[in-house]
Amino acid sequence: MSTHLDHRQAGYKLLRHHGLEIGAFHQPAQLSSRCTVEYCDAHSREEMVKFFPELRLPAESLVKVDYICDLDIQGLSIFQPAQFDFVILNHVIEHVANPIKIVAELFRITKPKGHVVISAPDKNFTFDKSRALTTYEHLLKEYQENITTVTDVHYIDFLWAVQPEAFQESQVEFQRKLNAVKTRREHVHVWDSETFDNFLIQCLKLCQIAAKRVFLSRGEQNQFEYFSVWKKL
Repeated sequence: MSTHLDHRQAGYKLLRHHGLEIGAFHQPAQLSSRCTVEYCDAHSREEMVKFFPELRLPAESLVKVDYICDLDIQGLSIFQPAQFDFVILNHVIEHVANPIKIVAELFRITKPKGHVVISAPDKNFTFDKSRALTTYEHLLKEYQENITTVTDVHYIDFLWAVQPEAFQESQVEFQRKLNAVKTRREHVHVWDSETFDNFLIQCLKLCQIAAKRVFLSRGEQNQFEYFSVWKKL
């Protein structure tokens, strides 16, 4: 049956051997029998069910998390350099405090000639549509200052675009909604396909990472996201 993620399959076919998927939640990558995979997330699947009750998902429908890791605080420091043949990060980078640091970490734990799969929602096809694009200068500043915590300013921007009625409510109710957004780690940074591609290219140059993009599907094509596969050289 055709789904809105079918465009990813050609990219996944490039993967081999043993890898790591971060933030798979209830939609892990559909990989071939040539691949084995472990899963990493900020919380256990039981905790995730509590954080996202509106999805009405039983814990068993989420991937079993092998590693608990807070990307903002720890990065991927629990993993060794060149530990995996591939690493997958789908729709996670928009939630983190320091995206450039995470891109560097993805390639650090990937073997030479291995692959990094990274995607982000294209704002033109999500609830972020009315939000301003995050500039590379903003992200570079967060990287240079080694930011490890998302400020309330980011989450207030999310509320303004997605739940503007919150600003008409009492201070107590507003704070409750802000706290809920923070707990769920809603979208912090915003890209379209063009700016996310530019962001990745500038990241690799800044961090002196040799990599080649070997697969790409843009929001204009799939009506959803920027999805890419990169080969570490």
